[in-house]
Amino acid sequence: MQVIGLPSHLIRNARAASRLLAAKTHIEADRRRDAVARWRGAMKQGLAAKAAAAAVGEARSTLYLWEKHAEPRSRRPHRTRRPNRPPGLAMAVEKARLDNPMWGKCALGAWLRDNGWNVRDSMVGRIVSDLIARGRVMSVREFMRKCPAKSTSRQRPHAKRKPSDVVFEKPGDVVQIDTMSISRPVGKPIKHFDAYDPFAKWTVARPYRRATARNAADFLEKVLAQMPWPVKAIQIDGGSEFMAEFEQACADRRLPLYVLPPRSPKLNGAVERCNQTWRYEFYGCVDLPEKVDEIAKKVDAFQYRYNHIRPHAALGYKTPAKYLAQCQTTETQESNMS
Repeated sequence: MQVIGLPSHLIRNARAASRLLAAKTHIEADRRRDAVARWRGAMKQGLAAKAAAAAVGEARSTLYLWEKHAEPRSRRPHRTRRPNRPPGLAMAVEKARLDNPMWGKCALGAWLRDNGWNVRDSMVGRIVSDLIARGRVMSVREFMRKCPAKSTSRQRPHAKRKPSDVVFEKPGDVVQIDTMSISRPVGKPIKHFDAYDPFAKWTVARPYRRATARNAADFLEKVLAQMPWPVKAIQIDGGSEFMAEFEQACADRRLPLYVLPPRSPKLNGAVERCNQTWRYEFYGCVDLPEKVDEIAKKVDAFQYRYNHIRPHAALGYKTPAKYLAQCQTTETQESNMS
């Protein structure tokens, strides 16, 4: 039988469902016939009907029924409850849903009641489900697939996703840069720029009044100057402060700039963890001056403390400076041996 008036995808899905249902029915019928055959075989070998049924694992009355009719019967009642809907309600729901394809049963029910219909949300939901099944309206999920959200991503002239074949293995291979907002008891919040080498645990930081691309480009100068080893790549999130002037500054230096995919801060987890150290060990313990230039002096002092005095558990409780000195010594010895 060919169904007329339904979308093609519904017809295809109905055919697949029919085939699946027929296969399931056939398998169940075969299982029942096999149970009856084993039951009768056990009885021929001398077992009573009840004992043979127990050996098969089915009730004796059930096996008698399966012997007469092995095909599963439908459990649908002979008389189904007919929907008790006010005349014209289904048409009103269909029109409202076509005009507002993202509305659910609650919004549609409220709108219908405001327009004089005495209807409950559950009845509206059943009508909408019936309309979707008959292909009269689209489901919200299908509508969202047909109307995808407009992409707000912009083409980046220099930044790109990190290729899978690029591997970071030693200090200087990559520096992660991030920003965080710091509230102050007096004055406006400041923006803290933080750069972090996830291998050497070395940090470089500077506060600014705003997180702009120009300030990020200025911060990049400090990062390249104060990182102890040459920086080979920069990794950032998709913040607007890392576009425009910042991206151009990286391009001018031929410095690879890798931008993270959306909603994946865990890929910049090292600098995120360093941000927490700055937030709790510095900003939570120091009385901040009003001027940003004065705050920057205190930031430089804590930066020196973090890199040269503060032991780091991930480095075997060495300071980043001692760890880098050890790396340089090892590298020099290997080069002399070769």
